[in-house]
Amino acid sequence: MSYKILDKDPWLNPFKRDIDLRMQHYKELRDKITVNGQSLRKNVNGHLYYGLHPTDKGWFYREWAPAADSLYLIGDFNHWDRTSHPLRKLEGGDWEIFIPGRESLGHLSKIKVQVTTDGKARDRIPLYARNVVQDAKSLDFSEQIWNPKKTFEWTDADFEINKEEPILIYESHIGIAQEYDACGTYKQFTKNILPWIKASGYNTIQLMAIMQHPYYASFGYQVANFFSISTWFGNPDDLKELINTAHEMGMAVLLDVVHSHAIKNYNEGINAFDGTREQFFHLGARGEHEAWKTMLFNYGKPEVAHFLLSNLKFWMEEYHFDGFRFDGVTSMIYTHHGLGVNFTDYSKYFSMATDLDATAYLQLANELIHEIKPNAITIAEDMSGMPGMCLPIEEGGIGFDYRLSMGIPDLWIRYIKERSDEEWNMHELWCELTNHRVGEKTVAYAESHDQALVGDKTLMFWLADKEMYWYMNTYTNHMTIDRAMSLHKLIRLITITLGGEGYLNFMGNEFGHPEWIDFPREGNGWSWQYARRQWSLVHDSNLKYRYLSLFDKAMLKFVKAYRVLQNNKAQQLYINELKKIIAFSKDELIYLFNFHPTWSQEDFFLPLENQDKKYQVILSTDDLEFGGLNRISKEVVYKTVDQHGRIGIKIYTPCRTAMILEQC
Repeated sequence: MSYKILDKDPWLNPFKRDIDLRMQHYKELRDKITVNGQSLRKNVNGHLYYGLHPTDKGWFYREWAPAADSLYLIGDFNHWDRTSHPLRKLEGGDWEIFIPGRESLGHLSKIKVQVTTDGKARDRIPLYARNVVQDAKSLDFSEQIWNPKKTFEWTDADFEINKEEPILIYESHIGIAQEYDACGTYKQFTKNILPWIKASGYNTIQLMAIMQHPYYASFGYQVANFFSISTWFGNPDDLKELINTAHEMGMAVLLDVVHSHAIKNYNEGINAFDGTREQFFHLGARGEHEAWKTMLFNYGKPEVAHFLLSNLKFWMEEYHFDGFRFDGVTSMIYTHHGLGVNFTDYSKYFSMATDLDATAYLQLANELIHEIKPNAITIAEDMSGMPGMCLPIEEGGIGFDYRLSMGIPDLWIRYIKERSDEEWNMHELWCELTNHRVGEKTVAYAESHDQALVGDKTLMFWLADKEMYWYMNTYTNHMTIDRAMSLHKLIRLITITLGGEGYLNFMGNEFGHPEWIDFPREGNGWSWQYARRQWSLVHDSNLKYRYLSLFDKAMLKFVKAYRVLQNNKAQQLYINELKKIIAFSKDELIYLFNFHPTWSQEDFFLPLENQDKKYQVILSTDDLEFGGLNRISKEVVYKTVDQHGRIGIKIYTPCRTAMILEQC
């Protein structure tokens, strides 16, 4: 069978067999999970069967532990008696117990399950635990039953994602989203940060570290309990209130989902729950990530795929998430996890290096998500550029809506760290920003959350360094700060206008947050001082941070008003390495970027295609309100002229500025 992916990308034709294998694995895994070709939504309901479930007459508790010899439910309700509540074994490796009485397991009581295999007993957290908490004294983790008398009432029924609008993502971490030296909460985020995100112009929130992780400093990427919220920040109803409020404000909420790996921990995680590693993970070297020191799922095992698919459905239906950013996709889809591999030709995407079970799982995940919510958003964190990642499954693709354009932030940080301004390569920059696969959408971003962590620096911190602490006041001029502010705006503007069909910013970076994130650890005396965002900086009228924030708002307002991201077909007008100029057009707008540190030209001739046209500046990085020098006029009308047989406009282009012109 021939798939449309081969028509869209003829370079794939030599790899038709690989595309066929991709689709074959997808269909085979789907058939193993579904009954008689039914929809995935009807078949992946592990969260509705396993775990604790109240009824009018009592509680059912079920687990999947095929290799276990016995299971006993223990907890507050039976004074942690290890023999009073045995589960009985059912078919297929399932275990079950019914506990009479609706009040037998009370709200906030704690439970665990004792699992014995080959004579060895371990106390484990239930696989489908929904609210895992840590005891303040013993530091032990257990499931805390969340069953309040008054259930949360959703009021977001009218909310729906408008997929005609581009996604403008505000990537957020609840714990660091506060000013004071402590861990932030869902409630604080709802009250203080949601209004800021809305007012700033973003329409999508991407929440990190929501899945339960015992090690706070992992940034949420070492998940232990896949169905539990992160109780670092509050309780389940607090998270529901956050999402409900965001929906009422008209903003979508995405979960940064981690299905690429799991922690090794026995006591806190799912590793060897039934006593065997192969319950969820591959055996041998294939089952461990050598760089992350974590466990790797066996996606081809139907029970594992069902567990993970049920997890996606759970987060969408229980918490009303509008989609997912899938972490570590490159690690999932290659047996080498992308480590040390340069994807320089198409052969690197296929053959024995491809994990076809993982691609099949991702196809099923996208099918399920869009079946539950057709307008849902899925984003792949894939640095390899796997062909078809963001094409429909029926065309031979993997089904994501967007991929993260991971090469863009890597290029910016490399330029700033390793090259002088005069060495920035305009052609390389143009190629990186416009290098998109046909028909596949990308989310562009100037810097990643990893660059905000201790050991690295954000773009603003690299640009300004320690001078930020002394010269960011509005009554002081400093060359380092002037350069940093100018390039911060240019980098963001060219990234959002040229880099893709969506845009992402990590919270605080829009106003150039001055410090890295350093989570509490032994090395810093378990301090919370740097695990926070200093919002007071941007609200202080005596500091220049507000200039960057105001520009960010104006930039987002512009891209929405002119539908810039809906049209990513940019036409190159002019590139000059010596002058560090990039100019291009999209629709009727003209974009002129001058990255040169000193070169300004009063009568710069910009070649255009159409004669007898007039243009006027509608957005400039050099406005006073954005901390600029006001060298670019919005009053002047530029009329096309004929210069030596070429049509264009003569315009003043100051160094380290960007402007956008519209026909008038």
